Amino acid sequence: MNVIADSAKESTGQLIPARRQRIQQSRAMIRWWLYMVCALILAMVVVGGATRLTESGLSITEWKPIHGVIPPLSEAEWEEELEKYRQIPEYQLINKGMSLEEFKFIFWWEWGHRLLGRFIGVAFFVPMVAFWAAGRIEPWLKPRLLLGLALGGLQGFVGWWMVASGLVERVDVSQYRLAVHLTLALIIFAYLFRIARRLTPLSEPTETETARLSGLSKLVFAFVFLQIFLGGLVAGLNAGLTFNTWPLMDGQVIPKGLFIMDPIWLNFFENVMTVQFQHRITAYILVFIGLALTVATFRVSSRPALRRAGAHVGGFILLQAIFGILTLMWHVPLSIALVHQGFAVIVLAAAVDHLALLKGPYPLQNKA
Repeated sequence: MNVIADSAKESTGQLIPARRQRIQQSRAMIRWWLYMVCALILAMVVVGGATRLTESGLSITEWKPIHGVIPPLSEAEWEEELEKYRQIPEYQLINKGMSLEEFKFIFWWEWGHRLLGRFIGVAFFVPMVAFWAAGRIEPWLKPRLLLGLALGGLQGFVGWWMVASGLVERVDVSQYRLAVHLTLALIIFAYLFRIARRLTPLSEPTETETARLSGLSKLVFAFVFLQIFLGGLVAGLNAGLTFNTWPLMDGQVIPKGLFIMDPIWLNFFENVMTVQFQHRITAYILVFIGLALTVATFRVSSRPALRRAGAHVGGFILLQAIFGILTLMWHVPLSIALVHQGFAVIVLAAAVDHLALLKGPYPLQNKA
């Protein structure tokens, strides 16, 4: 009789208790694995920021995805790496005469950055294969995880594409490619974090919450990504090292010289003043709509989890703006600059969390 009853439940789309429990257990394991990968991506963003701020990103002039895991092990190998570095414009125009010990300092930053990237790939791929082989991944989730793996591979290519831009005619990497590299890292983070949050047994949103909060929540999410991209341009142009006053910029609310380049659109990507100014203005807009989302969430919803997410969005965005101001006014010291870059990931996580709570958990399905 129990077998007949279980079959009847499955035929009507209901999950038998044992299968429901297994799916929930599997989801718990997978989401904590994805949280771990997201934490590694956060660390990668911070290490990448340190690599940039210490001017270390061009110290390794070749892309060796496998062999590059092994650093120089002898004095001769170190000299060989330094000789390769001597061939690029950064050494010839900026670091000419650099000693081997000075070279080792920038080399280890870049090597560590690349090694962490490889480790993230392994930390994603190996557990995915294990969960897949154990039958722990639901069919609808498999293509989503494969897409995450593909995005990780693409990020490795984009990283080299960025480095390659600084090896021939420039003394640094292209700000365009740096912004793309940073933004793609955060796209991967947001994608995996959203999956992890929706694998959590969340409460279902109400129609009122969805109708009144989804639009503003999506707007905040979009502006967070826009600001991350603009921050990449600021970093690529070292724009944070100029106009180090706040709230005025060059002694004015709206500084002169924003559109001195021709064609005019070039100013938004290559004029140091304009790039910093648009990053400031976008920050002000983001603070306003972030706090608006916090207020709206408390007015519309009584759910503790959603209220907490709303408070995180507004509070974290405001705190990030303060970190940005301090980074600027203190002339980009390494410590506060890394806090500012790393905390951008936390702001993004808060925005993703708010959207996930408005969407609810992934529905349980019959197919295992």
